Amino acid sequence: MNSFMERAIELAIANVKEGGQPFGAVLVKDDQIITEGVNELHIVHDISGHAELLAIRRAQQQLNTNDLTGFTMYASGEPCPMCLAAMYFANVKDIYFAESVEQAAKVGLSKSKFIYNELKQDKHDRSMMIKQLPIEEKSISPMQIWKDNQ
Repeated sequence: MNSFMERAIELAIANVKEGGQPFGAVLVKDDQIITEGVNELHIVHDISGHAELLAIRRAQQQLNTNDLTGFTMYASGEPCPMCLAAMYFANVKDIYFAESVEQAAKVGLSKSKFIYNELKQDKHDRSMMIKQLPIEEKSISPMQIWKDNQ
């Protein structure tokens, strides 16, 4: 097994022993660990406190950038949709995981599988209502202001 994956799993196991969930992540560039994270939901009561997101946040703060092009994520569990989206936004190059969403669901960690399935549905078929309330024609569009300032 890859040493970076071994570290992600080691972090996950330590987190479980401290009362957390079995998720650890290691963000790597040029064969060097840049940052690490564990799922901290049990500590900070912040639903975005996932291992991968924390590793990304720490790297972006440390390097003063939003762009993580060329970075690789090693995670003990398959990234949830939120973490996966963050990796796309940050331009993470590659993602490796040890245990799948299906394996997580079998031990009672089923939210990721549920959300992945929800995202496959049309908006009107999802369990959560999502509806656009368009900006009125006479109102100012934040996106247009942003475009005009580029």
